[in-house]
Order: sequence, then C-alpha cells, then structure tokens
Amino acid sequence: MNDYLLLKFAHLLAFVYWLGGDLGTFLASRHVISREASPEARAVALKIMLACDMGPKTAMPLIFPLGLHMAAMVGMVNLPGIALTAVWLLALYWFGVVLVLYLNEGKPFTAGLAQADFYFRIAVVLALLAYGASGLAAASMPAWLAWKILVFACLVACGIAIRINLKPFIPAFGQMMASGPSESSDSAMELSVGRCRPFVWLIWAGLLLNAALGLHLLG
Repeated sequence: MNDYLLLKFAHLLAFVYWLGGDLGTFLASRHVISREASPEARAVALKIMLACDMGPKTAMPLIFPLGLHMAAMVGMVNLPGIALTAVWLLALYWFGVVLVLYLNEGKPFTAGLAQADFYFRIAVVLALLAYGASGLAAASMPAWLAWKILVFACLVACGIAIRINLKPFIPAFGQMMASGPSESSDSAMELSVGRCRPFVWLIWAGLLLNAALGLHLLG
C-alpha cells in the first residue's frame, strides 16, 4: 500500500469519526437536557456525550492536513515541503490541545489553554478562508478543492459558534447537580443546546457537501 492510499484511508476515517461522533453527541445531548431523567442519569448522558464528541474534536484537526497532503502529492496544489510541514505541525499542536483539555477537564490550567485554543481556531478559519478564496480566484488549484477548503473553514466556524452558545450550559448543569432540577436550570440548558443545533446541522450538511465534492459528484 503506497503513502497516498494510507493518507486517503486516514482521511476517510477522519470523515467517518467526525460525522458519526457528531451524531452520537447530538443524540446524547437530548438525554442530558431531558426533564424526565434523573440528575444521575443526565450526568451519565453527559459523559457519553463528551466521549462521543472526541470523535469530531480529534478528526477536525487531522482531516485538513491529510487532504492537503494528498493534494500536494498529486500536484493539485503547489505547496513547498516546508509549508506542508508547518501545516502538519500546527495540526498536531491542535490535536494535542484537544487531548490535553479532555484528559485534564476541570483543572485550573485548562482555562487559559481553552482560551488560547479558541483564538487559534479563529485564526485557522481566517487563514483557510483566505487560502481557499485565493485558490479559487487565481485558479491555483481545482475549483472543487478550493470549495472544500472554504466549506471546511465554515465547519470550524460552526464549531466556534457551538462553543460560544454552550457557555450558559455549564453553570446551569452544575446548578442542577448541586441543587436538583429547577425550571431555571432546565430552561437554561434547553436554550443553550437548542441554539447549538442549527450549527450542528450545518456541520452535517457541510461534511456531506465536502464528501460529494471529493467524490466529484459535484463540481
């Protein structure tokens, strides 16, 4: 098996774990905010939700460099080796931050790291939008590939929007676990999760769109 096929295999796995993990996270979130479930059951559902969410969280940093590496190998993009190496180093840094935050949840040092990760993702979105738009405008890469990059930038932006809209969920869930369910905590959690759903649906649509572009069903 050559290097290109290995990259393609890993790229497909990243897609599968992203989309499948997102679905598991979405379904578990419905049990987390269920008023019929006990706080203990909702806590278990939250653990399942966070575990499922690691699929998308770890796939996101890897899927782009895998695809870009394949494109560079077949000459679709003119990317110097040092630039490709830099992309991989940034992706591995991002992947490492995701793991550190997950494995050290609740520890004091993660607050600063999570904030840095937030701004890092904004920078990633801006860089990808610029790269994809320039590739499209200058025809320096196939149009379908430029659109895939632009769609991926939007997926990362949707993830940022989800993080912002989930902020009220955390204190509300903590209040429920400490004092029991109440109208205020349940309503806050429902509102927070409800605001995230449109962005989740956009991510699903974007992943399917990028799959269609990659398979040349479109473009």
